[in-house]
Amino acid sequence: MAAAGHDPTGGYDPISARRTPCVLAALSEVDRFDAQSGRAYARFLQMTTTTRPLTPAPAPDHEGAIAGAPYSRHRRTHRVRGHLRPRLLQLLATGGAGGAQESYTGLLLRLDRSRYDIRALSLSKGSAVQRLRRLGVDVDVIDETDDEAAIRELAAYLRRHEIDLVHAHMFRAEVIGIRAALAAGTPVVLATVHSSRVRSPEDVATLATLTGQVDRLIVPSQAIAEKVRREGRAAPYSVIPNGVDLSRFTLPAPPCTLRDEYSIPCEEALVGVVARLEPEKGHRFLIEAFPGVLERAPRTWLAIVGEGSQCEALRAQAEALGAAGDRIIFTGRRDDISALTADLDIAVLPSLREAQGISILEAMARRKPVVASAVGGIPEVLTDGVDGLLVPPGDSHALAEALGRSRRSTTRSSRGRVSLPSRRMAAPRRPPIPARAPRWRSRRSRVLAPGH
Repeated sequence: MAAAGHDPTGGYDPISARRTPCVLAALSEVDRFDAQSGRAYARFLQMTTTTRPLTPAPAPDHEGAIAGAPYSRHRRTHRVRGHLRPRLLQLLATGGAGGAQESYTGLLLRLDRSRYDIRALSLSKGSAVQRLRRLGVDVDVIDETDDEAAIRELAAYLRRHEIDLVHAHMFRAEVIGIRAALAAGTPVVLATVHSSRVRSPEDVATLATLTGQVDRLIVPSQAIAEKVRREGRAAPYSVIPNGVDLSRFTLPAPPCTLRDEYSIPCEEALVGVVARLEPEKGHRFLIEAFPGVLERAPRTWLAIVGEGSQCEALRAQAEALGAAGDRIIFTGRRDDISALTADLDIAVLPSLREAQGISILEAMARRKPVVASAVGGIPEVLTDGVDGLLVPPGDSHALAEALGRSRRSTTRSSRGRVSLPSRRMAAPRRPPIPARAPRWRSRRSRVLAPGH
């Protein structure tokens, strides 16, 4: 694994080392980078491979690839002359809502379409697909639950559209995308590891086997890089932090109707968590902590924003609190997250594990106080007592104390304004991400070099 601040490639080109390319085109990626990671990413993609005589390769064993049998990698080493721009496929595992989908959306919106022919495909329908289509992005869907059938259909798609690079996002997209790319002879494969989830031994073995066919892994934090290393995934990797498009936060936030919808007085504090309602997000510890928050700051409300498998259990837990539970609201999925974040007094993320936490980056961009668990990649972007407050995961008492402390330090002279101390605590040490695309672009330009 590469040390922080060191170019993990060391000048090594994983593609030319495995095959004899004429050229490989450029990659360009997006919305969640800081400036430092952008420059490092750029160095990688601006490098080109050398040209060597081509050696005829045997025809690929498509069925062997699909079945996961031993397979000698065989890929096209040039693009047809019919299209001049590299053709990139951004492959998403599931079209539902979540941080990975948010990152994927930002990437598609920021990729340079004058340099790349970009296609998007999801392996299921969902709200993220619907949102992208509303934003004018064409998204194809292979809604096939059987993995073997999905691999065959995706391989046919890759051949039909002559895709030069597949970039897989999330676990199922990796498993299906890598096998389909092998079967189709797609020249370049990238994968972004979005999740901190602990995989089963069978899943870990599958990923370790397939990773040898990946040109580069992308991870959002050093914590996830360490997780990938523990899983035995031996491939070149780049740490490209998540981020938010700061241009979204330069203008005043649009009006949010949440307080009106739930009759929350303007002068009372609103604490909010934006996350999927899943066990790893730690909502139950936040609900446990809330009576302690009310002891410290009685005029406080808690908004739980999102949807997921734990919705009914969390509602029941809140109702069991009695009067305290009356100040907890469940909003479900909302499309006005930017406006809602601006309306919060304190943003909280009580996760038990987290790759990085896009919702707290958005809160920091809105200069909101943040209370979050000290897990995964969160401490890499949030310094305790400077950008926010960090608490041990699963510690309801520490969570209540931190929220109470944040509430006491947050004063409101008018709606939407916080005191200077709170601004100092909420302001990030570095921008969450001015532009992720330049760094991603540099990675691609090294892997794919146009002009041959």
